[in-house]
Amino acid sequence: MAETFSLLAPLIALELILAIVAVIAWFKTEKTNGPRWLWLIIILLLQIIGPILFFVIGRRQQ
Repeated sequence: MAETFSLLAPLIALELILAIVAVIAWFKTEKTNGPRWLWLIIILLLQIIGPILFFVIGRRQQ
């Protein structure tokens, strides 16, 4: 059990940091590709993939 947690701890920390950074970026972004509320749901529910999708396709380039 301790070995499993020690293997998963860095992945969990990475996911949390990525989600926090994505939510902060979501608050600062005024225009997105698609509805803003939908991007928030994607960021929060799709674990690691959601924040990455937001950074790659969600933010509208100015």
